[in-house]
Amino acid sequence: MSEPRRLTTRGAQRRAQLLEYATHRFAQTGYHPNSITDIVDGIGVGKGVFYWYFDSKETIFEEILRGAQKQLRTAQQLATAGTKDPIERLAQGVRASVIWSASNPDLVTLFDFAQTDERFSNLVRAGRTVLINDTAAVLREAIKARRIPANDADLLAYAILGVSTQLTMVHFQKQEKSPQTIADVVVQFCLQGIGARQPSSV
Repeated sequence: MSEPRRLTTRGAQRRAQLLEYATHRFAQTGYHPNSITDIVDGIGVGKGVFYWYFDSKETIFEEILRGAQKQLRTAQQLATAGTKDPIERLAQGVRASVIWSASNPDLVTLFDFAQTDERFSNLVRAGRTVLINDTAAVLREAIKARRIPANDADLLAYAILGVSTQLTMVHFQKQEKSPQTIADVVVQFCLQGIGARQPSSV
């Protein structure tokens, strides 16, 4: 992949426009059916504009995934900033993940596809590893503070990610509950599953 270009404000806006349009198009009609021509025609620019910012269709898709992973982690970090209690931080992080997913259905769709495609699955796994490590670190704090029973923090982190992802998807598919209500269910289930005492503020 080529080095990122130094962009003017207008250039950054154009690049963001390409990413936004490609995200929506890939999510709605799939990665494989769409071409660079489809993307540039959709926003009314030439291929030269696309290639100024991205080397290929694969490159722009990778940038979409990286950006989404960064957004999710930032949402979690903002939600947990300033909270000392590890159980409360865990709850707030899980809740932030659910709310972020509800707010970004196109990106969730692309994650689902990417983890099944060998060109992108490693990137998805790398991002997942970062989230697992973040969660495991909080769980170790909770174990040390005797807020949850001693256990393998990494395994618990994978369990929380798996359960929260599945519960979130099931509820979103039914579209019967608000994101906040879904987040409450996911948080309660995860905290009970690891044997935590639920904080009064959760």
